[in-house]
Amino acid sequence: MAVKGLGKIDQQYDGSKLRIGIIHARWNRSVIDALVTGAIERMKSLGVLEENIIVETVPGSYELPYGTKRFVEKQKKMGQPLDAVIPIGVLIKGSTMHFEYISDSVTHALMNLQDKIHLPVIFGLLTCMTEEQALARAGIDANHTMHNHGEDWGACAVEMAVKFGPDA
Repeated sequence: MAVKGLGKIDQQYDGSKLRIGIIHARWNRSVIDALVTGAIERMKSLGVLEENIIVETVPGSYELPYGTKRFVEKQKKMGQPLDAVIPIGVLIKGSTMHFEYISDSVTHALMNLQDKIHLPVIFGLLTCMTEEQALARAGIDANHTMHNHGEDWGACAVEMAVKFGPDA
């Protein structure tokens, strides 16, 4: 059974003063595009100005941890620091161990990155057994069996930035 979103609690946060970054992999583009759009639309509905949502890309999910770190540093160096960042990637199980190694490595690296950059890093990595699961979690499967998880990540970024971000 699919759980839809974070619930009503995420509607209480005002993102109007936030700058939030999204950095996404380019693999599995249709799923990624839907997730990014979902995150952006949800953040905008919580008051984040479109010009304060900065989007960057990396080749694949494996590059997300380092790309995220450098993205955050670059924004800070430009005098436009972020309040939270959402790395977005999609990994789909294949016939080799590649999926397990990448999923585990990226998950741990993103988790540990928060303490290094002192910023909320939202876990926007889908780790799916099939392409159908990825499509469902992006809200673009034929049967619309689930919702777009990008919406959850956008709401999570606003909440974490308001409650625990650099200026909280």
